[in-house]
Amino acid sequence: MASNKAHHATGFAAGVIAAAVVARVGGGGSFHIGVLLSFVAGVAGSTAPDWLEVAWWSRARRLWITHRTLTHWGVGWVALLVGSYHWLGHSIYAGAVFGFACGGLMHLLADWPNPLGVPWIAARHSLNLWNSGHCDLIVVAASWVAAWFVSEHVWLHGVSVFRFFRVG
Repeated sequence: MASNKAHHATGFAAGVIAAAVVARVGGGGSFHIGVLLSFVAGVAGSTAPDWLEVAWWSRARRLWITHRTLTHWGVGWVALLVGSYHWLGHSIYAGAVFGFACGGLMHLLADWPNPLGVPWIAARHSLNLWNSGHCDLIVVAASWVAAWFVSEHVWLHGVSVFRFFRVG
């Protein structure tokens, strides 16, 4: 499991990715509220697989479900992402759901490298690269590189800033 700070940092990157996709598809609605909602929901979704496990209705606030089971199931998050993408432009709520799914999926990607892994399809799978909380900088950097490339393609229309620094 990545640290809580890493999940928040990757969540902001997921929010940027979601906002860029919603803006590109045209699901922002009037005044681009859908773009803003997708960003905020992306940040919230980045910690959702963990806080959805907590029994908030009880005083003890214990887990009502085992950690890294149903709330970390990859198929569910991918299905939510694909379904909400299909509804972008048709419903103002689709942008928020899409952002939430982007954040949730980013959470799973951040948890995947550690030995506990995540249940992508049926059983847990791990990249087994490092223990929980270690190498968070790599995960955060990778998420922001992905956010850069997606947002560059959407908002800069593929015009790379690096082209201005070419020699010759």
